[in-house]
Amino acid sequence: MIREYKTIQEISGPLMVVDRVRGVTYDELGEIELSDGTVRRCQVLEVNGDTAVVQLFENSAGINLAESKIRFLGHPLQLGVSGDMLGRVFNGMGEPIDGGPAILAEEFRDINGLPMNPAARDYPNEFIQTGISTIDGLNTLVRGQKLPIFSGSGLPHAALAAQIARQAKVLDAPASSHGEDAAIRPAESGAGASNFAVVFAAIGITFEESNFFVEEFRRTGAIDRTVLFTNLANDPAVERISTPRMALTAAEYLAFEKGMHVLVILTDITNYAEALREV
Repeated sequence: MIREYKTIQEISGPLMVVDRVRGVTYDELGEIELSDGTVRRCQVLEVNGDTAVVQLFENSAGINLAESKIRFLGHPLQLGVSGDMLGRVFNGMGEPIDGGPAILAEEFRDINGLPMNPAARDYPNEFIQTGISTIDGLNTLVRGQKLPIFSGSGLPHAALAAQIARQAKVLDAPASSHGEDAAIRPAESGAGASNFAVVFAAIGITFEESNFFVEEFRRTGAIDRTVLFTNLANDPAVERISTPRMALTAAEYLAFEKGMHVLVILTDITNYAEALREV
């Protein structure tokens, strides 16, 4: 049963202290209802006895301690997943921001998933062609592996990430058991591309960078096979932490439930690490 509390004791920046809570757990999602009916979301950062510290996803302006109430929803942050996510743009909390309709979720998944047992994974040996000769020739990307790209200030890492998302290709399985060469499946829209998807998460970027990614994917047609999550630099730190987890949750759904080959691109991990340190 969901309980509502009117025991908010203190607000300091994005943090809020709530007293006399029962059954509240770490990472649990909450909703704060203001006196005018406005609802803002928050997440539990710490529980000490009957006192909980929560962090707001939005700003704390206009919250009256005496007249506001908070309720905890009994579950952590979740993402509604569906095959209709392809071709859509979401914010760091998994909400559509491209002006399209809301996603009709087939299921809701906890974004705090458990890591896969490495011993249970297939040996990675399937080549992914990025279209970048230096990567393909010297630091080959293989399905099931990670490829870190380190960049200095002022270098065009955003353009490189967009180029990889646009040009990536995967290998088809061999045509038969007689050893015929496997064919490259093109990343562009069209025949043979329906089983390949890119999940792109931009973390802590500027509005100009976000607009660049969206327009670049739309211009080249890559948006049709891409799920794009964008978190801006002025968004809350807790959203910045959730963004890559949203992306990986969407990728796992497309891979394991829809049987697709999925390439996940995360940029910029430095901003994610800064948000972790801030929290």
